[in-house]
Amino acid sequence: MTATAPRFGAARVLWLILATAALLGSVLSGTASAHAALTGSNPKDGAVVATAPKDVTLTFSEQVAMGDDAIRVLEPSGKRADTGELRDLCAGAVVKYGVDLHSGLPEGTYTVAWRAVSADSHPISGAFTFSIGAPSKTTVALPKEEAGGGVVGVLYGIARYVSYGGFVLLVGGAAFVLACWPRGAAVRPLQRLVVRGWAALTAATLALLLLRAPYTGADFGLGSLGAVLETKTGAALVSRLLLLGAAALFVAVLFGAYTRPSPTTTLPDGASRRLPDPREDEGEKKDLTFGLAIGGTVVAAGIAGTWALSEHASAGLQPLVAMPVDILHLLAMAAWLGGLAALLVALYREPSVEGSAVRRFSRVAFGSVVVLAATGVYQSWRQVGSWSALTGTAYGRLLLLKVALVAVLVAVAWLSRRWTRRMAETAVAAAPEDAAGDAEDRDSEGGEDSEAGDAGGTSEAGDKTAGNADAGGGAAVPVTVPDDPERAAQLARQRTVLAAARAKRARDADPERAGLRRSVLAEAGVAVVLLAVTTVLTTTEPGRTVEEAGAAQTSAPAAVPDRPLDLTLPFDTGGVNGKGTLRLTLDPGRSGRNAMHVYVDGPDGQPLDVPELKVAYTLESKRIGPLPVLPERVAAGHWSSTAVQVPMPGEWKLQVTVRTSDIDQTTIDKNVKIG
Repeated sequence: MTATAPRFGAARVLWLILATAALLGSVLSGTASAHAALTGSNPKDGAVVATAPKDVTLTFSEQVAMGDDAIRVLEPSGKRADTGELRDLCAGAVVKYGVDLHSGLPEGTYTVAWRAVSADSHPISGAFTFSIGAPSKTTVALPKEEAGGGVVGVLYGIARYVSYGGFVLLVGGAAFVLACWPRGAAVRPLQRLVVRGWAALTAATLALLLLRAPYTGADFGLGSLGAVLETKTGAALVSRLLLLGAAALFVAVLFGAYTRPSPTTTLPDGASRRLPDPREDEGEKKDLTFGLAIGGTVVAAGIAGTWALSEHASAGLQPLVAMPVDILHLLAMAAWLGGLAALLVALYREPSVEGSAVRRFSRVAFGSVVVLAATGVYQSWRQVGSWSALTGTAYGRLLLLKVALVAVLVAVAWLSRRWTRRMAETAVAAAPEDAAGDAEDRDSEGGEDSEAGDAGGTSEAGDKTAGNADAGGGAAVPVTVPDDPERAAQLARQRTVLAAARAKRARDADPERAGLRRSVLAEAGVAVVLLAVTTVLTTTEPGRTVEEAGAAQTSAPAAVPDRPLDLTLPFDTGGVNGKGTLRLTLDPGRSGRNAMHVYVDGPDGQPLDVPELKVAYTLESKRIGPLPVLPERVAAGHWSSTAVQVPMPGEWKLQVTVRTSDIDQTTIDKNVKIG
């Protein structure tokens, strides 16, 4: 008895790679940035205003969705300073929202925390501070975790990847059966592949629908689920579930009525013969195939449209063009990668797949690559926008990685085409030999049947004998066929299994088929990684948006420093004891009211008492200044002023004039950034 090694089928390998890539994709996508940016606010980040404003407004780079408590303004004590009523101030291309503030607010530092959902369904959040009168300490703790992060973000990322993988297996597997290998509709492993794709997409869609509320920062519950259903993403997910119901009917017809076995009859000699099936009339068969192809395409396009209507394609430039292009891109991806998975399963689990089916899939894959290239170029131009964004942004670098993986996949596919051509050449060369061998087999079988008819008889147990060849293909030997139908059926099954095993060993020994299996397995591995990168790409901020937001932030005031301005400036007035060092501190180093301290040290590091010291600030970009500051002498070498007013943030030119005698003085210039 021969021991056989446990089989770890291609389908299990594929599912293992899918699971690993799903985890990788979810982790990477959890670090992806959002797709809309805060381009401005009033009051500005870090601003110090003399009186309390009536409201707080936020301006975004693109359309966003904001719900209740989307903007919260908190006093230094943590108490709510806003009324909680969100106001939509959008006008034309300007996307602006605001909240009113209570009257009579005390002085101090206020915190503004906000969250929203960008037009392509990804959550964004942030916080900044401003001060009334003067900065102060605050007890408000800002959230460390960004919207869409944490455990919920990881689970949401896994569900996104599984949904893409299920779509690929469902659409690509069904397309492979209809377009490349109709006989495969009756193959169990292929049926399981497509059904599992449908189940994975359905389960992932339900998970996305349930996780949507906590993913965007809302509380989990029936109320938040109802709010999700009113959003564009919620409507897309519900539509996908409805379309998956139609897809279930399509799969039932494809693997049910389409592959129903034909009736058989039993001949006088005990053999079974397949009767002609009226359903297999050529015209009727073509009509059924055509109907399945049209219906399946419509359902697949509808499911792909649920992504196009709620993600990147629906926001930004040319959405009316981008959405159909995105649908074509998804369908081409599914036909190529899903068909590749179906071919891999067929080669490993059903080695009788014909070379003609492989050649037809090769043509389908080539067409899919052409469509992917054309739609991918347009999507890249739309989302990247410039050569600098291609290498200078996370989206651009991921896109380059995706292009590299596609190039590797095409190269491996070229090797698969070579193995396919060699299989075809081998099959053509072997056809005459097979025909001759079949004729010899029929002659020998006829002779054996005659001998069995002459020599055969009935044993004592009433069994009949018949001629049969041994497992090694040697001479015919008599085989006892019992009258017991159950025993006869058991022997028939055993002979069928042995014959199938011999045929499988022969097929596995075929070097062309083995080479094709290896190359297709390599293709599938690259395809799974490619799908993970694509999933991460859909959750990464497009390069064009990054550059536009960066340009807006560059034109905006400088960021608020996290500590006071502290400068050390050497000086030399040219006279006796004219050398030394100035140490200037501006606290808090922001626009508004500041406290300035200047310390004058001599060459020995000891305080140097100078007769006069003056300071001036100039904002040359706005033609403001110079604004003089006359500090008071506090002690030897120490000058200060508690009423330094900086009207606005920017790049200020600081001028410090120090006089060490009646005739010796110098002015030091220094450019400083004040928030």
